[in-house]
Amino acid sequence: MAIFLSKESKVIVQGMTGAEGMKHTRRMLASGTDIVGGVNPRKAGQEVDVDGRSIPVFGSVQEAREATEADVSVLFVPPAFSKAAVQEAADAGIGLAVVITEGIPVHDAVAFRAYAQERGTRVIGPNCPGLISPGLSNAGIIPSDIAPEPGRIGLVSKSGTLTYQLMYELRDIGFSSCVGIGGDPVIGTTHIDALAAFEADPETDLIVMIGEIGGDAEERAAAFIKENVTKPVIGYVAGFTAPEGKTMGHAGAIVSGSSGTARAKKEALEAAGVRVGTTPTETARLVLDRLT
Repeated sequence: MAIFLSKESKVIVQGMTGAEGMKHTRRMLASGTDIVGGVNPRKAGQEVDVDGRSIPVFGSVQEAREATEADVSVLFVPPAFSKAAVQEAADAGIGLAVVITEGIPVHDAVAFRAYAQERGTRVIGPNCPGLISPGLSNAGIIPSDIAPEPGRIGLVSKSGTLTYQLMYELRDIGFSSCVGIGGDPVIGTTHIDALAAFEADPETDLIVMIGEIGGDAEERAAAFIKENVTKPVIGYVAGFTAPEGKTMGHAGAIVSGSSGTARAKKEALEAAGVRVGTTPTETARLVLDRLT
């Protein structure tokens, strides 16, 4: 079982023929993803050889979907064109759009999130590493070899780097799915969305939730956990030593006064019954203590 992404997912890559698109298309294929095409209007009709596999390039997402029945798109599209690219995917009926691109203007993210929601397209990101269901499929830039075997843990994280670290530290137990939702102020899929999906997944026994300073997403997630999640949740909030009033890493990671601090988020999560580590390693130890 997996959330959002399965072995049956048929994936296209918008921007596949660019340097980043090709590099990660190769990595996704190597980890078992069923990539059925790429999209680049200037190279429509071409075939691209990726490690011995011929991948067709289409002029539009609509053409790709009609030819391949693709239901997932991974976007490696420059910020200026990302809004149009997500809207194109939604218009074509793509069910899941994974937006890797960072630096997308907030007003563009607001617009394409609303546009996609109206058309039934789930957006992961922007500014995210994507998602992986180990042993089944990988849509994005998460290295598949750090946790190659499926397991019992569901992971949702704002941070790509911390996603990788927790996957590595808990690789012996394994994951049902890992979802990097991104750290921008406006994102498509939230902690709450992933928590609800993991709660409904019969093969997820425990959920790891990684947050960071800035905003109130973790506090809202804590309220949701208290009312709706019966499975154990282990949390980590990055940024305990961050100075107030400064953006740290992600565009959404800014603290104003006492609002959005790691300590305030930790207190909210603990009040909802979530055990919270103060370091990634301590967080992994809390998971191991609960599952072993």
